[in-house]
Amino acid sequence: MTLHDIAALTGAQWDATSSSPEITGVASVSEAGEGDISSFYNPKYIAQLRASQATAVFVPRDFAEEIPAIALRVDDPAEAFKKILGRFAPPPVEYPRTIHPTAIVASSARLGSDVHVGANVVIEDAAVIGDHCTICVGAYIGHGATMGADCHIGQRVCIMSRTKIGARVIVHPGTVLGGDGFGYEFTDGAHRKIPQTGIVQIDDDVEIGANTTIDRARFGRTWIKQGVKIDNLCQIGHNVIIDKHSILCAQVGVSGSTRIGKGVIMAGQAGISGHIEIGDQAIIAAKAGITKTVPPKVTMFGSPALPTAEFKRIYVRTRNLHKLMDRVTALEKQQAP
Repeated sequence: MTLHDIAALTGAQWDATSSSPEITGVASVSEAGEGDISSFYNPKYIAQLRASQATAVFVPRDFAEEIPAIALRVDDPAEAFKKILGRFAPPPVEYPRTIHPTAIVASSARLGSDVHVGANVVIEDAAVIGDHCTICVGAYIGHGATMGADCHIGQRVCIMSRTKIGARVIVHPGTVLGGDGFGYEFTDGAHRKIPQTGIVQIDDDVEIGANTTIDRARFGRTWIKQGVKIDNLCQIGHNVIIDKHSILCAQVGVSGSTRIGKGVIMAGQAGISGHIEIGDQAIIAAKAGITKTVPPKVTMFGSPALPTAEFKRIYVRTRNLHKLMDRVTALEKQQAP
């Protein structure tokens, strides 16, 4: 694509005295070379931008710094880059709408139209697969599990018995939905298993990352509501409810029977105790440890977590303890006989 092609697609403007070289690829500002186009929208990467070998870079309209690359000024550099990215990305994998001969599909299972079932997939009795679903290599669909239309189930995903999945759900490789919740009672000198008789319910438009686990409920359901996005390597305990459009980043752990509100953001490695509530639109910072109920629209830091303002006060004072110690030592010397 030439810069003129790109401008027509994104509304970009650039110095009229510049040429319109051919763009042959996309890359980050730090990795781009001749012929690549990149995007700059975070000031923390300004040093990398100054040193970038990219031919052209999307920048905000008010960007004024001199850079080696041709600055393509747009309203939203990230959005413009996204539009271009698709032009250079390899085409998506097309799965044939067939059932592979090595797949095992129970006679009582019901499959919709235009379904792809990959090699070594197992679909158990009474399972229901909606129209246009893709079930990739080695996936397991348990007894009585149901799935709406247009779902994509990645390689070696395990969907255990009676799990309910809505439409347009994406589950990435290695994830397990509906394994037993972690429930035991200590009796007669040993941990005795508590039966986990409930289900997992995943509503429409949910995406679940690789190697994540969502446990079935002890009774009732573990419920992931519409539009929730869950990253890789997360663990969701039994009877947890995550309300609409919340997002959980990598390695978040949520203990059993916790309720998470709408639009909540949980950053990487946050840990949530059981039997508490996280209010709507709360933000849980990376590595935060939540042990008590969190009100709506509060940002929590630290472990045990505290509201932002309180955390910052304590953090600053803690960082300055050495100065206080020096002052106290100096005063003690002054008072010494």
